[in-house]
Amino acid sequence: MAIGPGVCIGTARADAESDASVIARSRDEPEAFAALFDRHSDAVHRYTARRLGNEVADDVVAETFTTAFQQRHRYDPARGTGTDAQPWLFGIATNLIGRHRRAEARRFKAMARVPALTDHDEPLADRAADRVMARAVRRELAAALAALPARHRDVLLLVAWGDLSYEETAQALGVPVGTVRSRLHRARGKLREALGGSNPTALREVSDHE
Repeated sequence: MAIGPGVCIGTARADAESDASVIARSRDEPEAFAALFDRHSDAVHRYTARRLGNEVADDVVAETFTTAFQQRHRYDPARGTGTDAQPWLFGIATNLIGRHRRAEARRFKAMARVPALTDHDEPLADRAADRVMARAVRRELAAALAALPARHRDVLLLVAWGDLSYEETAQALGVPVGTVRSRLHRARGKLREALGGSNPTALREVSDHE
């Protein structure tokens, strides 16, 4: 219902509500759930696209919010950072990414094989795009990511690419915070070893070319 030019009661109400409140209201007003998509779909897509590429990410994001909608009655606002649904959504997305483990590993391996570029390889427009990709993709790091066990890679990428805290990552995966710390420590150690002692925090720069 409009209350003035360009102003909508539903929109204003959704903007003022916490995620937990939106989810609770959507149990009786299913259309209210759209506010959650508006708030978080871009972040979920960025995280998923980094892991699987844009084409697959589109499908995974759609399925993530479909699953979240179907499971909204089970959402517990008292758990972890319950007022913010992003860890919950990232957890659903990560579970769905698990169905594409082989595709993700192939993607990282392909990134690891990207050759060094020269200014004479391609036309100017293509070189510009490829230089951005070449800066973002560190070949050794991509290969190391492909070699990580899935449970370690999930923790590492939720922290590095999902920008979740340890507590939020624990909530997303349904594991204790201590398990997150342990897996993250092991993952970073394996990356550091694969990179010859280099700092694995360079991970934040990898594969941001959607």
